[in-house]
Amino acid sequence: MQRCDYLLSQLDVLEAESIQIIREVAAEFERPVLLFSGGKDSIVMLRLAEKAFWPAPIPFPVMHVDTGHNFPEVIDYRDRRVAELGVRLVVASVQDSIDQGRVVEETGRRASRNRLQTTTLLDALEEHQFDAAFGGARRDEEKARAKERVVSFRDEFGQWDPKNQRPELWNLYNTKIRRGEHVRVFPLSNWTELDIWDYIRREGLELPPIYFAHNRMVFERDGMLLADISYANRGDDEPAFEATVRYRTVGDASCTGAVKSAAATLDEVIEEIAATRITERGQTRADDRASEAAMEDRKKEGYF
Repeated sequence: MQRCDYLLSQLDVLEAESIQIIREVAAEFERPVLLFSGGKDSIVMLRLAEKAFWPAPIPFPVMHVDTGHNFPEVIDYRDRRVAELGVRLVVASVQDSIDQGRVVEETGRRASRNRLQTTTLLDALEEHQFDAAFGGARRDEEKARAKERVVSFRDEFGQWDPKNQRPELWNLYNTKIRRGEHVRVFPLSNWTELDIWDYIRREGLELPPIYFAHNRMVFERDGMLLADISYANRGDDEPAFEATVRYRTVGDASCTGAVKSAAATLDEVIEEIAATRITERGQTRADDRASEAAMEDRKKEGYF
């Protein structure tokens, strides 16, 4: 007699859970949107959305909160991938927020537009009346992320209060909101960085080339290697030099650090990630080094 094995792999279980979350939100909310930066987590999330509704197209738009200080390779990838899928792209511009007087650009050596994204994001959610925003956050990233529910409630001011979140029993999610409120949804909550890379390998997903080892002019600041670009405000005491690096995460180029690495292939990156004991944000995000509560403070203001 032929024997059938119905055991699922870890990636199969994670994929099924994420697809179920995406479908549930698409069914319960009127205007969901997927936040897409061109980074590896949002690339995986876009792939899950594609699978969730195949062969129909993805039934909601994707939105990029654009600081204007992006890596060109990532923007090129973003535009190409969205065009391939035929998905509507909404670009919320931090530069527009500055020009309209909604936010004031920071000055000084460590100036960054990262925090300014909060206002731009909230304005875009209100303008387009999006009531659910899919984000690529994972609970393994840092402490504030670990407090998030899968369906994370935001009040009418876009603020997150960890004490005012709905219980999530098994796979039951409370999707009821009043007008003006919205939720952030994190289908990748139970994934780890290594899961993301394993899934990218299994699905054969293309990534922006900065995720792999390449030569780049960088300089050191606060123990991190930042790209030598005009808006990084490199000082005279921060000499630039060429190094073989790659990026573990993608964000505002003024505060996203590279790591020295010779990992030029998926297998080499996965081997490197499996051996590391430092989270990607702890190693590569200057804005999260301000204090242990930096991310939580931004989330309470309405950040991703």
